Amino acid sequence: MARIAGVDLPENKRVDIGLTYIYGIGRSNVISVIKDAGVDAAKKILDLTEEEINKLQKRVEQLKIEGDL
Repeated sequence: MARIAGVDLPENKRVDIGLTYIYGIGRSNVISVIKDAGVDAAKKILDLTEEEINKLQKRVEQLKIEGDL
């Protein structure tokens, strides 16, 4: 199970949909996060490698999310 910003992302969802489970990340933010991290948007969260999860985590940390809002 991938955990980003303290949120467990659903394993059976695509990355572009799963990231919207984090409060403060919408569809418009997801596009830039995925593009900057260099991760395939159509990939399932279950199939992400540790390296890809770390890239997403670093990019998400740059945004105002969850408690910061």
